[in-house]
Amino acid sequence: MDQNLDEYFMKEAIKEAKRAEELNEVPIGAVIVLGDEIISRAYNLRESQQKATAHAELLAIDEACRVRGSWRLEDVTLYVTLEPCPMCCGAIILSRVKRVVYGAADPKGGCAGTFMNLLQDERFNHQCELTKGVLEDECGGMLSSFFRGIRKRRKLAKKRAREAQLE
Repeated sequence: MDQNLDEYFMKEAIKEAKRAEELNEVPIGAVIVLGDEIISRAYNLRESQQKATAHAELLAIDEACRVRGSWRLEDVTLYVTLEPCPMCCGAIILSRVKRVVYGAADPKGGCAGTFMNLLQDERFNHQCELTKGVLEDECGGMLSSFFRGIRKRRKLAKKRAREAQLE
């Protein structure tokens, strides 16, 4: 695939991630592309929905299946800002996504080549083409900034609680 197209669609996934961040969700976004058309978009909603399965990839896959009228997504490319976790990789494999493109690697849980590589494991009946690191700095920076903000707010809250106890 053309690198410029990969960057274009990753920027669309980043837009979705920013929508998640506006809701104080972990900023992860995904788009699914058929040919050169986006057929579904999603962002992380785990906190808002209080559902462990409300990951951007799963929500995008569900919408793409609805749009296509089939659980088989054999001709699509999934763009996601963070390397998919084991659960999302399972859904990617089961829905037969042809290609996955991700931005930032996830050393603690990424199952598309970092921690392990479920998407290209030949023991499964389907493997995906994989492109890693598209707009990696932008995707990773967004996540780092988000978590840095959380740590800062927690530290400030602890400080205020200590000060209130001293009064």
